[in-house]
Amino acid sequence: MATVDYRSLAGDIVAGVGGESNIAGATHCATRLRLKLRDEAKADTAAVEKLPGVITVMKAGGQYQVVIGDNVPTVYAELGRITKVTDGTPAEAETAPQGNLFNRFIDLISSIFSPVIWPLAAAGLLKAFLSLATQLGWLAPESQTNVILAATADALFYFLPVFLAVTAAKRFKTNQFTSMAIAAALVYPSIVALAGAGAPVSFAGIPVVMMNYTSSVLPIIVAVWLQGYLERFLTGVLPSAIRNFTTPLLTLLVMVPLVLMTVGPVTTFAAQGLSAGINAAFTYVPWLAGAIMGGFWQVFVLFGLHWGLVPGMLSEMSTQGYSLMMGPLLAAVLGQAAATLAVMLRTRNKARRTVAGPAALSGFLAGITEPAIYGVNLPLKKPFYFGIAGGIVGGAIAAVGGSGASSFVFPSLLGLPAFSTVGNFSLQLLGTGLAVAIAFTLTFFFGPRELEAADAGAPLPGSAADPLEAGSPVPVQPATGAAGPAASAGTAGTVELLAPVSGQAVALAEVQDKVFSSGAMGSGLGIVPADGRICSPVTGTIKAAMKTGHAFGIKSDDGVEVLVHIGIDTVQLQGRGFEAAVVRGDQVRAGDLLAVVDLDLVAEAGYDTTTLVMVTNTAQLASVTPVDGSSLPGGTLAQGQAAISVRP
Repeated sequence: MATVDYRSLAGDIVAGVGGESNIAGATHCATRLRLKLRDEAKADTAAVEKLPGVITVMKAGGQYQVVIGDNVPTVYAELGRITKVTDGTPAEAETAPQGNLFNRFIDLISSIFSPVIWPLAAAGLLKAFLSLATQLGWLAPESQTNVILAATADALFYFLPVFLAVTAAKRFKTNQFTSMAIAAALVYPSIVALAGAGAPVSFAGIPVVMMNYTSSVLPIIVAVWLQGYLERFLTGVLPSAIRNFTTPLLTLLVMVPLVLMTVGPVTTFAAQGLSAGINAAFTYVPWLAGAIMGGFWQVFVLFGLHWGLVPGMLSEMSTQGYSLMMGPLLAAVLGQAAATLAVMLRTRNKARRTVAGPAALSGFLAGITEPAIYGVNLPLKKPFYFGIAGGIVGGAIAAVGGSGASSFVFPSLLGLPAFSTVGNFSLQLLGTGLAVAIAFTLTFFFGPRELEAADAGAPLPGSAADPLEAGSPVPVQPATGAAGPAASAGTAGTVELLAPVSGQAVALAEVQDKVFSSGAMGSGLGIVPADGRICSPVTGTIKAAMKTGHAFGIKSDDGVEVLVHIGIDTVQLQGRGFEAAVVRGDQVRAGDLLAVVDLDLVAEAGYDTTTLVMVTNTAQLASVTPVDGSSLPGGTLAQGQAAISVRP
């Protein structure tokens, strides 16, 4: 399967539908790019359907629907980068906060910090090397060279509120330039001078508690959130003739003093309290705090929970110049890298070794563990656990020594200088060394030894060779006897997909939707549901969960990609009648609830309730065989009954 250039594909689609000027709006659902065209006659549908990466084109509900499949979010994002028909981010259905309050908080922090995390890491690494160079006498602190390099490294941290204003504005849908102006006022030299002078400050006779907002995090995020409400209010009440300039004018006049008098002090005190709490944990029970951070950091990363800790680390650095939370992370990261290295030396599977070598190098030198975690340690399980064990021991020792980081760097050998000036560096090295030794030794002697027989088999789950990750046509591995409903229910080497709901089985060719009935999305079947509880047909990971609750993409533990689509064209209901029970990233077992749907509401709205179960990577599998509805008693399936047999 040829690799698709999604930016080129987005551009070709735009050209094929008559250019950007002919697109009134764009959204996407689980599989389709949905365009609202001003004049459909200008679209060359035949040309669009021939584009590599496009499955077919449909026209329904006043929309021009370009069916792309699982990669539609990527095409949508590229569409936003080359046109103004979207804001360049995934559609609302994909990005809106989902799940409980904690999940929403993590999603919020992730969206605000992820765009700047790499520049932060780069600047932190430069700060660490400059610190090392001055300590070793390679660079005079007062030299002009050092001044220029220090400014290069420090600027991002000093003006961090301005950078966060941009990402927060995108998240909260405010005018980003107004947000930047608010942030710039907080770090304006005269404001910084007022904070440093210590003298009483007032605004219009009202006392102001002055703070230093350079490198701060929380004040600008809260300020931009409030800015969104103010801008929307002003837009609604101001006359259109003066709205364009009076909205930012009034926003600045209100928000800057408001932040300085209320939001800034409150959030700064909150940040200082958080920092004090973290320091207390590392002061009174350092071994426990270090063991938790060192042992479970990579687990936090897996579930995205680490984004909730990043503001705490940055807060520590802004209030005290270093972060104790980061001290144990060297052991956590290098422990996983060491386990991966042991796998590379131990395994006899050439494909695994090919993945493990570069992954271990990336972990040791750059602190980037995703290739190691997803391509090696997690699929094999034991190396991941052994890496955690090393991180627990090493993190506890580093924390006992009061180790921390003076710069925000990715924990790695290259970032080591950032850990050299906080706490007992010897204990940091001892703890990290033990983490590496424990993870490496346990993995090498007690980890799974993949045999040569695997060399000629399928690609490795989660590796670069996995077709589900890289788009390769190589078949995936068959099931290996997992327990419970996840296990193959058929003969050896087969994977059984269960019916997600009880109801009348419908052959795919009879489904009233061209995309599904043609088999363009893969093989599968339809079920006219008898009740509104839709369950997972497989054990695996939710890879896509539409906010509307009508469609879910699941990657099974056996490597089978499954789409559960509730009803035909039900995305038009915009979530009415649907209640999703899972979000993207959730782990589910076969039979777990995916969603509850009000079938009567869907039917009364004029939509077909037929629920599709599709194997979207059919082309990469040996066979996908749905049950023959005519052979079933009454033609009905019971929820949990085998519905599709897959041979990898």
